[in-house]
Amino acid sequence: MFKKKHSLKKQESDAGLKEEEALRQFKEKISDLITSQDDYSLKKWLQARNYDVTKAEAMFRTSMAYREKMKVDTLLTDYEPPEVLKKYMSGGNVGHDKEGSPVRVELFGHLDMKGLMYSARKSDLEKVKLKQCEQHLKDWEIMSKKLNRRVDGLVVIFDMEGVSSKMLWRPGLQMYLHLVSLLEDNYPEMLKRMFVINAPRIFPLLYKLCRPLISQDTKNKIHVLGSDYTSTLLKYIDADELPAYLGGNKTDPDGNPRCTTLICQGGQVPEEYYLKECENSEQMENATVARGDKLSIDLDVTKAGSVLRWEFKTDGYDIGFGVFRQEGPEKVTVVEPERVNSHMVPEDGNYTCDVPGKYSVMFDNSYSKVRDKRLQYFVDVMSVEEADDVPSFGHEHVRNGKEKH
Repeated sequence: MFKKKHSLKKQESDAGLKEEEALRQFKEKISDLITSQDDYSLKKWLQARNYDVTKAEAMFRTSMAYREKMKVDTLLTDYEPPEVLKKYMSGGNVGHDKEGSPVRVELFGHLDMKGLMYSARKSDLEKVKLKQCEQHLKDWEIMSKKLNRRVDGLVVIFDMEGVSSKMLWRPGLQMYLHLVSLLEDNYPEMLKRMFVINAPRIFPLLYKLCRPLISQDTKNKIHVLGSDYTSTLLKYIDADELPAYLGGNKTDPDGNPRCTTLICQGGQVPEEYYLKECENSEQMENATVARGDKLSIDLDVTKAGSVLRWEFKTDGYDIGFGVFRQEGPEKVTVVEPERVNSHMVPEDGNYTCDVPGKYSVMFDNSYSKVRDKRLQYFVDVMSVEEADDVPSFGHEHVRNGKEKH
């Protein structure tokens, strides 16, 4: 037993010495950029890159250049987000956990990512996320002085109530993940823990899409809670700091349990906010559907419950669209064909395939006798079974026996 303890202490000591040497080398390499960062803050960049000094330096330099480009140091005082983002970018800061770290509620199910992308420039979406992060840094500073000890870390309550398959829209998910990655790329080790509540049936599909862009360290901080999530939240957050709708005591001055003065409730963005240039054509296929002709995209669905997704747009004119399933020699309609104004606003949607088999997505230009239709499209099939490392429900809720899907 003594030898084991001695060996463990030696390993910890050796690791500590390696980390200190890595910090020394890191500080030397970025000495031209260091301003007010202390050793504690600088170590976060090393932790984010597993103490690989070269990678940590590259990360730090990229971030500093990005901060300068986006004028991050003056965002809190000089940047005013567009009205549409202030009204419809859901979520907000509600208080602090028991250790003084800020707590943020994200209402993912109330987020109209498509509407926001059509109504605001990418740079404004980024600046709003960066401004949130800068507010957290300021909050750490205030709470550290108040509690007379260092406070950092961010607690996120990720509320998925209201999430539906429309959230599988690929450009929207890519943009959302891009915004989340700003935290990891420019504010390393900021996330303390994330509690996912009200996880829907399609959570495994969403997680599968997000998984490649989430670091292992971040994955370890994600806790998917069951229906009795309040008991877990209250272990980390005092009731007076937790909105009443989540089981705490905090309300708006008028008694609203959703704390709408702190948490933007989001919702569908009115089309009057839409900008003219709505371009999301990366990774789309290009095709021309000749006048009087049809284009059929065939897909094999092997698992019941798989989700068939599509998005497309046309240049200048509408096109017919429908989805069918092969049943013997016949084609059964599963999404009724109709003419779609995809030349005005890009079209997207999905269909849950309860029956495995061969499906076909049909673009129909047979009604047009004079015009070919230029088409950009993306079609794929996702299976829940492919998402094999989804975080499990919290053990507290496994004991209690109920899980909310």
